[in-house]
Amino acid sequence: MRLTSSNIDTRPRHEDQLLAEERQGEVLESTDLSESFLPNGKKYYIESYGCQMNFSDSEIVASILRKDGFALTKQFEEADLILLNTCSIREKAEQTIRKRLKSFRQVKKDKSETKIGILGCMAERLKKQLLEEEKLVDIVCGPDAYRDLPNLFYESETGQKAVNVLLSREETYADISPVRLDKGGVSAFVSIMRGCDNMCSFCVVPFTRGRERSRNANSIVAESEDLFNRGYREVTLLGQNVDSYKWKNEDESEKVNFAQLLEKVALIHPDLRVRFSTSHPKDMTNEVLETMAKYDNICNYIHLPLQSGNTRILDKMNRTYTREWYMERIDAIRQIIPDCAISSDIITGFCSETEEEHQDTLSMMEYVRYDLNYMFFYSERPGTLAQRKFEDDIPLETKKRRLQEVINLQNKHALERNEACIGKTYKVLIERTSKKSEDDLCGRTDGNKMVIFAKGNLQPKMYVDVLIKECTSATLKGEVVGVYE
Repeated sequence: MRLTSSNIDTRPRHEDQLLAEERQGEVLESTDLSESFLPNGKKYYIESYGCQMNFSDSEIVASILRKDGFALTKQFEEADLILLNTCSIREKAEQTIRKRLKSFRQVKKDKSETKIGILGCMAERLKKQLLEEEKLVDIVCGPDAYRDLPNLFYESETGQKAVNVLLSREETYADISPVRLDKGGVSAFVSIMRGCDNMCSFCVVPFTRGRERSRNANSIVAESEDLFNRGYREVTLLGQNVDSYKWKNEDESEKVNFAQLLEKVALIHPDLRVRFSTSHPKDMTNEVLETMAKYDNICNYIHLPLQSGNTRILDKMNRTYTREWYMERIDAIRQIIPDCAISSDIITGFCSETEEEHQDTLSMMEYVRYDLNYMFFYSERPGTLAQRKFEDDIPLETKKRRLQEVINLQNKHALERNEACIGKTYKVLIERTSKKSEDDLCGRTDGNKMVIFAKGNLQPKMYVDVLIKECTSATLKGEVVGVYE
């Protein structure tokens, strides 16, 4: 998989966060050629930015275009259609996309018939500006309109600007089999729901991805089973708030919540690892935790965003839980799944945050001792409730200083959590060759910790037992002491 430079958010953070950002600007390179393909003579190129949902959506886009005869290319210079699947979560992400658009100016000069399209959240939020200010953009397509992409392309060929950013209450793309990114066929995303009903005051997602709707549970299980049969050994169930997943068939004879869906996917095969993202503290139930504890192939890892450790700030963020509620959920995780790894999101310098309230966040970090954290200072997003109602009144220097304090504490905790792994043996799913050495392989524990070890005769997709010998705050290093057949 070739990565392009993106420079998403240059603010300091824990080095493990790079794991989440290494895919920014990732180029879709190869397709599953198992189905018949009738080319229409057109080629497309696509880059993805932002969250895991965007990368999953790019696989859906690839499937839609392939069905219409578009061939994938790795070189944007030869593409008839260049697509950027975008993110609006932070201003820096949008700036990156604008810079990337400018880099395509020469392509337009050399091949004027090339069409450039913006997909995803930025398309939904900035449709007017993109069409009027960015002369390079020919197509603007929102997250619920990807089925219309072929039509939008042909419309743009007539010289018209082609736009479809309509949000849907029904679209889940449940009937589309996504084209998979060429990641060695080890791990794949499976979207289980779209949209979000949690109106967090700092977030643009409900306005760019619409209301929450859950995908047919049977189609999720079928897609996951197909992935396993094709050699994949890990699936990640994706949603903005997976804990609120709820599906029923037309006659209501079958009803499935998230815990039940987890069990259905886990039962496909013991060798299929199951992950999920993202959970919401207000909806994380003991039933989910007990299901995780019941099945060895459901990974002992939960991403449970905190955002702030102070109840007043949480209320202002409209997170709908208190500091005490969050602590109770942490206690439940530790009790039901004692070895569960926990990660989080933290925002420093939200509107009116005092120094004492910032200290509440640090004390919560001490209480939980996260394995991993995604840490940012508050960046006001246009159109959000916070932008409309609250003054962004914390000086940038204060935001950065508080962020650095969070980063420093997280680095300390991450190192301590990893040091506690030394001398223990973990089951690791091999993913790929290490980026630092061709002689080493890497893979993850079910707690989502990256492990480096000697290659020997081992291959990706294999499970191995690794005895941990040393660590950094981001990585474990060890020796293979057992191989699973």
